[in-house]
Amino acid sequence: MANEETSAVRFVNAVLEQCAPRGFKSIVFFAVLDRVSRDRTRELLEELKRDRPQLEVVWSPENKNVVDAYVRGYHEALNAGSDWILEIDAGFSHQPSDIPQFFDKMLEGYDCVFGSRFCVGGKVSESSTKREVISRGGSILANLLLGTKLKDMTSGFEMFTRAALLEVLVKGIRSRGPFFQTEIKTYCRNLRTTEVPIHYRAASHNVGNQAIKDSFSNLWRLFRLRLQGQL
Repeated sequence: MANEETSAVRFVNAVLEQCAPRGFKSIVFFAVLDRVSRDRTRELLEELKRDRPQLEVVWSPENKNVVDAYVRGYHEALNAGSDWILEIDAGFSHQPSDIPQFFDKMLEGYDCVFGSRFCVGGKVSESSTKREVISRGGSILANLLLGTKLKDMTSGFEMFTRAALLEVLVKGIRSRGPFFQTEIKTYCRNLRTTEVPIHYRAASHNVGNQAIKDSFSNLWRLFRLRLQGQL
């Protein structure tokens, strides 16, 4: 989370309310924050923790980029002994109301469940057409080169079994930009995976030259690994 003071408390409550009816033995919500967050998000979450013991506020000032924040969250969840790990972006760009379908698919025995903006029932709003075209085109290219079969290769709303996430981390996430979501999905391509439709709501952000360079560099690296039979 970063600079989410207007929605952080509502978001945590909304996520936990979607989990409560399932009767899980334990639920832990890890909110990872770093120096990018300069408002009262951390303070508000620390206050909320008094009423929500399931909430763990993780302060990670050493993060150098967004990927570091995600990886820190993965390790926190694994170290806590979690059997299933749900990844969701804060700020309501991902809708907590979409969470139950992830649980349903996990109960069917899938190793990974990926939220998709582009499968039947998926939806994108408050984002530019240009950004959607880039995401769709990138997904098509990644599928062609990497042997994956997902409609949405860049979504960050996803759920893993413990074993699946450990496999991803053992292989190592090399990308330092948005492409890391594609990298994760590529590492999972031989596992039992599926997609569920999600509603994504977020304003478009400019994709910098460094992020584009990182994406093509890592796409080429993964393609070479596939040709060498190492994926």
